[in-house]
Amino acid sequence: MTTFVDNVLNGLALGSVYALVALGFVIIFKASGVLNFAHGSLLLLGGYLTAVLHDDLGFAGALALAILATATVAGLLDRFVLQRTGGQDAHAAHVQTIVTIGIDIVLVTDLARRIGGDLLSTGDPWGDSVTSVGSFTVADSRIAAIVVSAVVIAGVFALFRYSSWGLSLRAAAEDVEAAALMGVRLTRVRTLAWCLAGGLAALAAVFLVAFPAPGLERTTGQIALKAFPAAILGGLASPPGALAGSLLIGLTEALVAGYQSELHVLGEGFGDVAPYAVMVLVLLVRPTGLFGAKGAARV
Repeated sequence: MTTFVDNVLNGLALGSVYALVALGFVIIFKASGVLNFAHGSLLLLGGYLTAVLHDDLGFAGALALAILATATVAGLLDRFVLQRTGGQDAHAAHVQTIVTIGIDIVLVTDLARRIGGDLLSTGDPWGDSVTSVGSFTVADSRIAAIVVSAVVIAGVFALFRYSSWGLSLRAAAEDVEAAALMGVRLTRVRTLAWCLAGGLAALAAVFLVAFPAPGLERTTGQIALKAFPAAILGGLASPPGALAGSLLIGLTEALVAGYQSELHVLGEGFGDVAPYAVMVLVLLVRPTGLFGAKGAARV
């Protein structure tokens, strides 16, 4: 029972952080129709900036600057690279999706060169400390991940629901042409969406490399690929779906890792592909995702 609860807590922590990344995929897709394959490199950039700045600025200052810088880079990439490759139609979105692959290669190559073979610490205040409640033990970094992610996700949902930008984003996602005719500034809406997604990726990086993870390394950005099935699972245009899908993926990954010895018949590395296996199984039943609307394009 203790092992099960520990795995569930770890799964919830992972899922809440994956939700920050998955929301980035969803926000960008809703605003521009682009699947951002450069999201992992933005995550790596945010983590790298936090790691190299925390000695001079402290953890809080380094994280704040990393979030701001990553958000700015994401916004600039959209404004001055992607938006110059076409308009707002589906064909342009397909072209821009391909462009994000090139952006990812450039960013990852440069960051991997800078990081090399090192393991970098972000200087987080939780370190390797743990909290024990009865017979259960959970890393403080996991608790912080759940609490901070819950607060940030609630803020993002409030932004969607109550801000003028959120209303414009929802209108543009519903009908681009109608939104433009109603005065929605589509360029600004999508650039701000990219900025928000970049900031969320930088925040997620800090928790993904915290204890019990060894630290930031040049392959850290690949973790974003685990959040991609979460976004697909929930329905790529559904923020609530991204949250539900992320929690499902996080719990699946933690439980498979925790019971690996009992699941050895599935292969030693099954935990790495478990998120994708869940995604395929769900999409066989719900091709539009858990929260996908009827009549939506298949993901």
